[in-house]
Amino acid sequence: MRLEGKVAVVTGAASGMGKSIAELYAKEGAKVVLADLNVEGLQQVVEEITSNRGGTAKAVKVNVSEAADIENMIDTAVNEYGTLDILVNNAGIMDGFEPVGDITDEKWDLLFDVNTKGVMRAMRKAIPIFLEKESGVIINTASTGGFSGAHAGATYGASKHAVIGLTKNTGFMYAKKGIRCNAIAPGSVETNIGSSMLNINQFGMERAGLTHAVSPRIGKPEELAKAALFLASDESSFVNGTVITVDGGWTAAF
Repeated sequence: MRLEGKVAVVTGAASGMGKSIAELYAKEGAKVVLADLNVEGLQQVVEEITSNRGGTAKAVKVNVSEAADIENMIDTAVNEYGTLDILVNNAGIMDGFEPVGDITDEKWDLLFDVNTKGVMRAMRKAIPIFLEKESGVIINTASTGGFSGAHAGATYGASKHAVIGLTKNTGFMYAKKGIRCNAIAPGSVETNIGSSMLNINQFGMERAGLTHAVSPRIGKPEELAKAALFLASDESSFVNGTVITVDGGWTAAF
């Protein structure tokens, strides 16, 4: 098993990509702390991992926009399992495809609190643990919207561009400290992130729809989980500070 003896934290783990990543990590031998606001969904995933598959997992209710929740999430991994080896910052929310002329301060702040500041805070909390052991892996869920201006609204795109910048900087800064930091940029994937899209901006959606129309297909969460497993394992030991695009060839058209 590729993650035997490792301890991982996965945010947004109650459904979609986070759920698939947590389940695959547990299958590969990791002890997994699952974090999400959806406690009922978390418990179902934990039950599946522990009772049905014989893995090790613990659920923690976390709002990634709250600093105290982030602190508790990482502390729980250390208190329960003794350390932390892998941090997967997967939780995120969408905007409503608003172009910059229609952005509100409230929407901007909310998306950056969840998609960007939450990622930074979790990384900041994990880094001292990784530095002490001179080993650690960080995997951030970015988006093709993190390097394309056409796949979402301005706020979501900006928040994911920031995640990619944070990923690259961290990979470079700590490269000689045994710490690797990479990101996955999914294309269209079967998740429930659409439930966070409120008051859709028709102009923005029509513009973004021009690019969505050429996406080859919708990806499955399990396909993204395999990329996250590769980045978490020693098989990617020389992969650092970069972004792996997993989009079925969507961005190859641009």
